[in-house]
Amino acid sequence: MAATPLRDRAVRPGTRIHVVSDVHGNARDLARAGEGADALICLGDLVLFLDYADHSRGIFPELFGEENADRVVELRTARRFAEARDFQAGLWAAAGEDRAVLIERAVRRQYAEMFAAMPTPAYATFGNVDIPRLWPEFAREGTTVLDGQRVEIGGWTFGFVGGGLRTPMRTPFEISDEEYEAKLAALGEVDVLCTHIPPEVPDLVYDTVARRFERGSRALLDVIRRTRPRYSLFGHVHQPLSRRMRIGSTECVNVGHFASSGRPWALEF
Repeated sequence: MAATPLRDRAVRPGTRIHVVSDVHGNARDLARAGEGADALICLGDLVLFLDYADHSRGIFPELFGEENADRVVELRTARRFAEARDFQAGLWAAAGEDRAVLIERAVRRQYAEMFAAMPTPAYATFGNVDIPRLWPEFAREGTTVLDGQRVEIGGWTFGFVGGGLRTPMRTPFEISDEEYEAKLAALGEVDVLCTHIPPEVPDLVYDTVARRFERGSRALLDVIRRTRPRYSLFGHVHQPLSRRMRIGSTECVNVGHFASSGRPWALEF
């Protein structure tokens, strides 16, 4: 699917940025996500491993069928993570091919489609289900990948930190609290803090449909309180108790579960 190009002009006052997160395979809407904007920001989770709303979609049901996907979702929703891992281990053992090879082949197919659809200019960081080492192979010209780095857009400074913190889910790009904190520290003061996961605030990390607290970052919360960026933008929690709140002078916004909404969040300044 071909991407929709953004306006080919220098960014000037009156900048409009579209922000998406948790794309999870929605290439059709991603291709249109930059329409009317000067740039697109993507906060990760391009890969769709298993759709909790539609168990027929994603890498897992493609390999093992919808019935087995139903069982995995049932176990994970009940927080029976060890049983879910054992159940999946049995399926992988019977697959007849190395698990890593099967997953990487499927992820490559998804990345080829997703990066071809991504409008440019785009600024992107990794989600917890992404595989960072594959991105250089698929990110095309006009897509800038940032992690623990900053960039100026329209006269504002944007800092990016990708990935998630370690959980019983053991998704591909989970890192230690110390590594995450170091990436935040490398940014310094920024106008807009762009991360995949939210700050550790109960209303921002609780998923009302999954009925569980996702992992947010205490270090991110501390940075927001200390450096007071204009905005903290994130995704990760698909159905949070609160999508938006202020922490001091910082507007904290969950930019949404793009896979289901298909609509970017707009930042204008």
